[in-house]
Amino acid sequence: MTAEFSLAPSSLTDALYDSLRLRIINGEIAAGEKLTEARVSSEYSVARPTAKACLERLTAAGLLRRTAHKTAVVPTFGVEELEDLFIAREAVEKAAIERLSTARTVPQAAVHAQGAIEVAAEQLNFPDQVTADIEFHSALVDAAGSTRLAKMHSLIMGEVHLTMGQFQAHRATSPGNVVGEHAAIMEAIERGDTDGAAQALVTHLENARDRLIARATKEQ
Repeated sequence: MTAEFSLAPSSLTDALYDSLRLRIINGEIAAGEKLTEARVSSEYSVARPTAKACLERLTAAGLLRRTAHKTAVVPTFGVEELEDLFIAREAVEKAAIERLSTARTVPQAAVHAQGAIEVAAEQLNFPDQVTADIEFHSALVDAAGSTRLAKMHSLIMGEVHLTMGQFQAHRATSPGNVVGEHAAIMEAIERGDTDGAAQALVTHLENARDRLIARATKEQ
């Protein structure tokens, strides 16, 4: 029997995107699994053009990839891809951090996300911790004042969020570690310590990368 999923009465494509995005990130739709227009249309009782538009959006966000036969598949990440992802992420986020440090400005959205991470860490709520972690880094980049930097980061973070969900990297460290690393970044920004903020960011990203690679290697 085919499962049916209900959608909120907002924009149909947006609601469909949000539902499928969460299912992919949380591993309900697993790495390597195909996601076709027919399947989406059947599970959600939506028209094929709506399903197609959503799959294209998920592909653009890095949450799906098209095969040679144009079938959308949830990507599987190897070690080399994870390393490459963090090379790009470090370049973008470091540029944003340097701009924020010069202005000694920590955006309120980042402060709010940090608070959400602390609550999720105390409750050992790993999905919420991952979501808040993504929001923290996105807030820093968005506040840097560069539209193109924000666009590049958005493309990267789709894949980052997916890998964090697939490999459950936050479960491989003490919940307080991420909180402390974020705090170090924020404190350096507030001091106007550009070098210190950049180093705190690099250390944080290297730790995140190493956790992901360790989990990926274990599962291969």
